[in-house]
Amino acid sequence: MRGLLAWGAYVPYARLDRKAIAAALGASAGSGMRAVASYDEDSTSMGVEAARAALRATPVTPEAIYFATADPAYLDKTNATAVHAALDLPASAAAYDMLGSVRSSAGATRAALDARGPALAVVSDIRTGLAGGGDEREGGDAAAAFLLGDGDVVAEPLGHASQSAEFLDRWRVPGESFSRQWEERFGEHVYVPLGESALAEGLKQAGVTTSAVDVLIVAGPHARSNKRVAAAAGVKKEAIADDLVASVGNAGAAHAGVMLAAALDAARPDQLIAVLSLADGADATIWRTTGAVTGRRPAPSVATQVARGASVPYAAFLTWRGFLRREPPRRPDPQPPEAPAAARAESWKYAFTGSRCQACGTRHVPPQRVCVKCHAVDRMRPERLSDVPATIATFTVDRLAYSMSPPVVVAVIDFEGGGRFQCEMTDVDPKSVKIGDRVELTFRRLYTANGIHNYFWKARPSGGK
Repeated sequence: MRGLLAWGAYVPYARLDRKAIAAALGASAGSGMRAVASYDEDSTSMGVEAARAALRATPVTPEAIYFATADPAYLDKTNATAVHAALDLPASAAAYDMLGSVRSSAGATRAALDARGPALAVVSDIRTGLAGGGDEREGGDAAAAFLLGDGDVVAEPLGHASQSAEFLDRWRVPGESFSRQWEERFGEHVYVPLGESALAEGLKQAGVTTSAVDVLIVAGPHARSNKRVAAAAGVKKEAIADDLVASVGNAGAAHAGVMLAAALDAARPDQLIAVLSLADGADATIWRTTGAVTGRRPAPSVATQVARGASVPYAAFLTWRGFLRREPPRRPDPQPPEAPAAARAESWKYAFTGSRCQACGTRHVPPQRVCVKCHAVDRMRPERLSDVPATIATFTVDRLAYSMSPPVVVAVIDFEGGGRFQCEMTDVDPKSVKIGDRVELTFRRLYTANGIHNYFWKARPSGGK
């Protein structure tokens, strides 16, 4: 049986209180919080975190990755290869991008489901709009990942249907940092019949009626259409899933995936979950959960991640998004990563693979050819440490180093099983850091120089999202 083997989601640690927008601009911005990708995060790094959560729940190795986002870190370069490298997948595993639109995520999931071997669909998005606009207010940043394949699945697909049409509702030309949208009533006029048709056909293929649906997920960038289709679907009122807009925001290409992950986090066996995505058309998939769903839940859940987090000032949010230009540091620009060196060190730079001496058992971080303890040469075995817990041995809070989120916390961490490493911390309150704190690694973008993103790993408090 081919279906869903595992899932994972990622909600950034930072939050923007919508009241902060209202206070700064003197206009209503609604209530609740929106999730905000930090200055050191982008759609690629968030996709890595979601994929790591999914793959921890199963020993199955993907043979292909399909990465979807409307906000890619690169153009003219495949972003999925960075996800591939961070997951330490074999070179034989294919990595493809599906970019540029919210509907790309439905295509990535469908491609993974139709693939011959195990395939990973990773959907990630950062939603940004002009100050005071709807995208800034209602958007959110998040990612989700789904491993599809044959075997002991957690959910099986019963039906799938799509409706496509060419119309202009939302668009952004290359080079622009914000989207434009047509008048809302027009989008509602187009989306509602498309959504109703796709959902009806998907249920027909599954051989079920709306009354049998336990969870209905309706997602898309057009909020009014989502609500109208959900209300008219004919499902029980309690079956309509929380759209997470009040706590996360609309995560664009990732939103249907995050909502599905949240539903699976709480699902019981033999439940019917209908997912309808409204984006340049409509895509409906009907899933039935199996008995395996309760034993393969990723940690932390979407609800746990939503409950965590810390508010960021509105000025910091605007700075991170590039809408508020601040005085740069009076020091040399960072050196861009060099392509040959990065390629040679791929397993270290992206997968955080150290080495262990086979002669004496000493672990080395970063990897070495010569053992620092017994001096054996070329007797190392690679060990991936990105999922190994660590403890803070010592740390410093640097208030002079330049950062988009000062001050900088630098820690020396000791890994379980050996190995010591110095790295920057993220998603942390400098006042709360203590020696002995437990930390875990997270994949981040250190900086961008000459248009080149320098990805590497930082430490964050264990369980912190």
